[in-house]
This record gives sequence, structure tokens and C-alpha cells, in this order.
Amino acid sequence: MSIWLSNANRALGVGRGLVTAELRRQQSAATKEAMRAIGLGGAAKPKKKKPATRKAK
Repeated sequence: MSIWLSNANRALGVGRGLVTAELRRQQSAATKEAMRAIGLGGAAKPKKKKPATRKAK
């Protein structure tokens, strides 16, 4: 019985993790869309610089 409960708990934990990850993705997308809608899309995240390139010898 203990092994069965342990496996059930593990399966539910995996499912809960997947649902939580999806909810966070959706919340992040909604936040970004709201920022774009009010005109703050560019201010939410600084732009990344291009990496320096090396000159060929």
C-alpha cells in the first residue's frame, strides 16, 4: 500500500508541476501583452547587446 501511495503522490506531483508551469507561461504572456497595449512593451525588458565578433587573421 505504501508503494502505491508513493507512486500516486509522485504522479500527482508531476501533473501539478506541469499545470503550474503552463499557468506561469500564460500569466507571463498576458503581462507582456498588457504592457504592449499600454505602450510599455519596450521598457519592460532591456535589449541585449550583440556579442563581440573576432577579426579573422
